Amino acid sequence: MPSRNPSQRNRRSPKSTSRRTRNSRRRRRTRVSSEAADDLPQVDVRALPGNVLPTIAIVGRPNVGKSTLFNRLVRRRQAIVRGEPGTTRDRNYATTEWRGQHFSVIDTGGLLGEQLTGPFADSVAEQVDQALSEADAIVFVVDVQTGPLPADDDVAALLREAVQPVTVCANKADNDVLATEASQFFSLGLGEPVAISAHHGRWIDDLLDQVTGGLAVAEPLEADDVACRLAIVGRPNVGKSSLVNALLRDERMIVSEVPGTTRDAVDTLLSFDGQRVSLVDTAGIRRRGRVAPGIERASVRRAGAAVRRADVTAVVIDAHEGVTSQDLHVLGMAMDDGAGIVIVMNKSDLVDAEDGLRDSRERQLAGRARFVNWAPIVWVSALTGDAVDSVVAAALHVAEARRQRVPTPRLNAMLKQAQVERPPATYRGKPIRFYYGVQTEAAPPAFTFFVNHPDAVHFSYERFLMGRIRRSFGFEGTPLRCVLRGRESSESDDRGRGRD
Repeated sequence: MPSRNPSQRNRRSPKSTSRRTRNSRRRRRTRVSSEAADDLPQVDVRALPGNVLPTIAIVGRPNVGKSTLFNRLVRRRQAIVRGEPGTTRDRNYATTEWRGQHFSVIDTGGLLGEQLTGPFADSVAEQVDQALSEADAIVFVVDVQTGPLPADDDVAALLREAVQPVTVCANKADNDVLATEASQFFSLGLGEPVAISAHHGRWIDDLLDQVTGGLAVAEPLEADDVACRLAIVGRPNVGKSSLVNALLRDERMIVSEVPGTTRDAVDTLLSFDGQRVSLVDTAGIRRRGRVAPGIERASVRRAGAAVRRADVTAVVIDAHEGVTSQDLHVLGMAMDDGAGIVIVMNKSDLVDAEDGLRDSRERQLAGRARFVNWAPIVWVSALTGDAVDSVVAAALHVAEARRQRVPTPRLNAMLKQAQVERPPATYRGKPIRFYYGVQTEAAPPAFTFFVNHPDAVHFSYERFLMGRIRRSFGFEGTPLRCVLRGRESSESDDRGRGRD
């Protein structure tokens, strides 16, 4: 049975609504305010040093195919590719390998030298400068179909001063005739160009052999070494990139008052108390009908994919503006995907400047977001950096809870006591009996209960059981899935329910 959205949950009789309200009042949220942040591990949160893996930076003017090459090298569509110049605004990181050599790749925004224009021009240039400072090798992408342009000369002048080795990559050589045109880029003074077609995958091996030949050998980061994959999500312009930058102490994400600044879902590794966290800043998520076609639609789709591969989602809300319907949509999306949830109330500095506003916002959140009343709340100011480390601490706690497994004897002892305290309703004059239960999955957690009449169990009793599981075993910040089966179980009498 598909999971219910918040509005569907409210279409119930007055009796069931009042019961649900009473139950929600009994369950207390965990709130982590700036004053209480000292109770959490306040340790160094930083980006992992660049020497974890050797790094290759991809640079060039706009629309020469940098993101297409990036996707080809990392073997997945991580960067958004469009014909519109300036699609990539932030530094996009990924790891890959070639012939046993593991390395990181950075995709940068288009660099036009002095001709760089637009509202993000200075920020993009700063991003490229930072990427170059981190790189062990540089791939300078040019367009063989247009030939050398003045903007290419401007970039080449900057790269001739670089201490790292530079490889000129003549992209869009889609056939042998175009490949011969790569020689015209000798004029840039950066050595022999390598002709490739990133779109078709032609001669990529030649490029990789040349670029990786001088890199130091490094051990790859195993997936098990990452304690938590944390996605930073929220509607546009609530401070997601500001939060990431505050965590990293690094302007890796372009921050602007213009909604939609972040377009790619950008992965970054950071270290927290000796644990590695993969951090993803995503594009702002809008309702489907409000998403513009093209780059914005691709950005929102990429953000959704980031949530689906995350262990925990930090849902950022503009606390000064208050909880909106779009915030509830983002929370519901994260819950439906089974990710753990940490609610981040951003801009606490503005909220605390107004008497009584924090209490008002807490009441508003408790009232409008009852369907995630099990999620911890962290109050932060990304602008000042106040309590931002608590976001990672809370996410690690939720990730651990999400992986928890309840021993079957303990689960059934709880189930027996729950039925004594609140017996299930009857069905056609006969009592509904829960025989036993078992946790069938973790990360996200799922529980299967064997019942004599699974189709007759009211959703409110499922919620009661999920609430008892939380009260008995924790699972803070993670949605729980309930499956009901008949005692003589078969696929036909399974009843999978939504998350709670």
